[in-house]
Amino acid sequence: MHPFVILQYLLPHHLISRTVAILAKSRIRWMKNLIIRQFIRIYQVDLTEARSGEIYAYESFNDFFTRKLQPGCRTVSGTICSPADGEISAVGHMSEDRLIQAKGITYSLQQLLATDTVDDYIDGSFITIYLAPKDYHRVHFPLTAEISASRYIPGRLFSVNAATTHSVNGLFTRNERLVCNLNNKVQPMVLVMVGAMIVAGIKPVWRTSAYPPGHLTEDQWDQMTTCQQGSELGHFELGSTVILVLKNRVSWTVTTGDTVRMGQPLC
Repeated sequence: MHPFVILQYLLPHHLISRTVAILAKSRIRWMKNLIIRQFIRIYQVDLTEARSGEIYAYESFNDFFTRKLQPGCRTVSGTICSPADGEISAVGHMSEDRLIQAKGITYSLQQLLATDTVDDYIDGSFITIYLAPKDYHRVHFPLTAEISASRYIPGRLFSVNAATTHSVNGLFTRNERLVCNLNNKVQPMVLVMVGAMIVAGIKPVWRTSAYPPGHLTEDQWDQMTTCQQGSELGHFELGSTVILVLKNRVSWTVTTGDTVRMGQPLC
């Protein structure tokens, strides 16, 4: 096992992540400018599509990290579009209730969603998108759908990089995550935002702040809200991974290792 993976079992995940969150939200000018400059240099961040390309205009590192795109710079198309920018770490069809995490490693849908009510998705399709530090970190609706409930599931904060994904069994079922049921008559699906090491929070558009760690939180609405394909669902305050689970099987037009951009067709 990779030494970095072994170390993660010993580290206080939430303490580290919440400490980083304090620094990420700091508005001390010299500090936030220094962190942003170094982050851009290390990860080769491309700001050409960002709403603001001026790094000193961002109020904090977190403001920079969760930056929005320029209006109209992306085209949303396809029956199902990519909900985020990133790299495909796994894609395919489920074998009964099992999803692929990495070569030789699978995990169950029941554990991912923390429920036994998964019959509608047995033998369906799935895709996992890894958001690297350099990527745009807002998540969008992959199709027009109604959403009536979501559930934040507390958990660990293992890294979701390649070394960890290939070593920690059931990684995505261990980490904290937000599960959103998207109701669409043609293609019902579940969208899961998975937190990771250094991720300071998961914030959907219907909340004013990220979910507090360690507390199971369910959000429900008396009436379903219809959300258009490409509209924003939420963002990560650092990190991580997005998983789509589809009721019906589809013919994916992307494969493991492909880079995708929010809005491009996936199937």
